[in-house]
Amino acid sequence: MAGAIRASEPSWIAPFTGLSPRQFGKLITALRREGADPMRKGRPWKLPLEDRVLLVTAEQSKNYRYSSNHRVVIDADTRLVVAVGRPLPGNHNDCKAWELSGTKAAVGNTTVIANGGHRGTGLVIPHRRERG
Repeated sequence: MAGAIRASEPSWIAPFTGLSPRQFGKLITALRREGADPMRKGRPWKLPLEDRVLLVTAEQSKNYRYSSNHRVVIDADTRLVVAVGRPLPGNHNDCKAWELSGTKAAVGNTTVIANGGHRGTGLVIPHRRERG
């Protein structure tokens, strides 16, 4: 996945906001009508209003906070990013996000180490104490 996450690409809107592109457009219109993007003295914003809103409006997760779920695979030797999955709403658990984000397909049969939230996925989980 190359490039930046931008509101101009409609496929980024739903995973981050939980809104359809049409609803997101209505939100931007309402914000502009309320004066959210006035011209001011000083240093101008680098990002357009749409991209700034995309960064702060994330899908509501199971703990009633707003978040998004990202999968990033990094090579342990070089520490370079190998794969980045599609962002998902934060209310997806790690096992489901591993598959739905496309990261599992991107790495193929490569050995991957993950945290304990990925049990049952076939990934290598570091040692954890057993209960009790």
